[in-house]
Amino acid sequence: MDVGWQLPVAWFALGATVVVCAVRAHRSRRAYVAGIAAVSLLWVLAGAGANAWFLLRGDTYSGFADGASTSFVRTSWQTVVVPHHHLFIGLLIAFEAAAGLLVLVEGVLRQTALALLIAFDVALLSFGWGYLVWSVPMVVALALLLHAGRGPRRPDAGRRPTTSAAGAAL
Repeated sequence: MDVGWQLPVAWFALGATVVVCAVRAHRSRRAYVAGIAAVSLLWVLAGAGANAWFLLRGDTYSGFADGASTSFVRTSWQTVVVPHHHLFIGLLIAFEAAAGLLVLVEGVLRQTALALLIAFDVALLSFGWGYLVWSVPMVVALALLLHAGRGPRRPDAGRRPTTSAAGAAL
C-alpha cells in the first residue's frame, strides 16, 4: 500500500485544523478541544504512524537532510542517523506518539507536550528553509493552544452575566 497523496492531504487538513482552532481557542472551548484533538491526530497518525509505515516499508531517510542549509546537519544526518535509522526513527516515532497522546491529558502533561512540539517544529527548520511554510504556522498555533490552555477556556469566562437573580427582580 502506497500512501502517495493521502499523507500530504492528511498533514494539510490536520495542520489547517490545528491553526484554525488555535486562533479561536482562547474564546471557544469547542475550538480548543478540537484543536487539541487535531494536534493529537496529527502527531500520532500523520507523524508516528507515517514514520512507522516508512520504516516498515524499508525507507532509510537518506535524503531527508539534503535541504539543510548547513553541512553539519547534512553530514551528521548521513553519517549518524541513516546508518542507524531504525534506532533514530524509532525514537522519533516514540516521541511523536507520546507527545500526541500526552497532549490529550489536561494540565502540566498537556502543557509540556505542547512545549515539546513547539521545540520540535522549531528544530525542523534546521533541515531546510522549506519547512518555514509548515513550522511557522504550527509554532504559532501550538503557542496559541498552550496559552489558551493556561487561561479561561469558556468563551464567556470573565464576563459579567447580563441578568442575575437580583437584577431580574428589579
